[in-house]
Amino acid sequence: ACTGIENIDEAITLLEQNNWDLVAAINGVIPQENGILQSEYGVETLHGPAYGPASHSPAASSTPSSSSAFRHVVPSRQIVERQPRMLDFRVEYRDRNVDVVLEDSSTVGDIKHILENELQIPASKMLLKGWKTGDVDDSTVLKSLHLPKNNSLYVLTPDLPPPSSSHSGALQESLNQNFMLIVTHREVQREYNLNFSGSSTIQEVKRNVYDLTSIPVRHQLWEGWPPSATDDSMTLAVSGLTFPCHRLTVGRRSSPVQTREQSEEQCTDVHMVSDSDGDDFEDATEFGVDDGEMFGVASSALRKSPMMPENAENEGDALLQFTAEFSSRYGDCHPVYFIGSLEAAFQEAFYGKARDVSL
Repeated sequence: ACTGIENIDEAITLLEQNNWDLVAAINGVIPQENGILQSEYGVETLHGPAYGPASHSPAASSTPSSSSAFRHVVPSRQIVERQPRMLDFRVEYRDRNVDVVLEDSSTVGDIKHILENELQIPASKMLLKGWKTGDVDDSTVLKSLHLPKNNSLYVLTPDLPPPSSSHSGALQESLNQNFMLIVTHREVQREYNLNFSGSSTIQEVKRNVYDLTSIPVRHQLWEGWPPSATDDSMTLAVSGLTFPCHRLTVGRRSSPVQTREQSEEQCTDVHMVSDSDGDDFEDATEFGVDDGEMFGVASSALRKSPMMPENAENEGDALLQFTAEFSSRYGDCHPVYFIGSLEAAFQEAFYGKARDVSL
């Protein structure tokens, strides 16, 4: 009656929360001073005679023994004072569970601050649900909610997009971004600053570099692409490039045609050696015939005598040497070269008589 609680279920709940300690349950509901008085009254009543009314007789109240009994109740104040009550909360958020332990003197906002550190979500974006009394404010003291020791709550974040939408939005943002590619042409040591959107593919980048360097895509040798860029059809947004600027180097790889020709020459030499016997191998030097020997002139002579003198001052003398050198290299079967100046050649070609030209 002293607590003003008429609901029997609520009274039983309070007793269960305090391990059926009547005095602690009463002190948890009414002010501390009134609780102590009630505890003193309760202790005196419990220690009085079983027949009750006689305990209130003047003789009983005036005896030294009753006064002494009242004085013994005073030290019980330290025993009755309630220790801080701890509450356990299991909070669920999407696929995570977070355990929070707080004193009942804490507020709902204190729970949110702990969850903010655990879930990396701003406390202002959280809706803490699961209270049996309905929605509560952040300033609400847990003690005023008369909660049991173990509680289950859950968090809602209606203002935050779900993870999949967030990832999709980030990808779309990357596709709309512009990447600056600084491409260095290794052979000529020249840099090109190229702008591409995130939706461009690696193949498109290589084709644009071909237009600038004249290096075909199949002959391009690249350095600087991320390890994740394994497919030329991949977009720059998902290739792992550094945003907003990324450096690349391109060069020309050895031509497959040259490699094939070298390998064919080596194979030819091997076949020639393997298919011939010992006598034929002794004459293997005969296969190394160059163009000069085909025309009857040694190759050493070809490399020593130039077709025309380097510092010729007379055009006629230079042309005579050219004609003689050409004949010595390739034989007498050659066009008739005009010995004279260019102007004289024009005169003879365009202003000569038709009879002479036909000859």
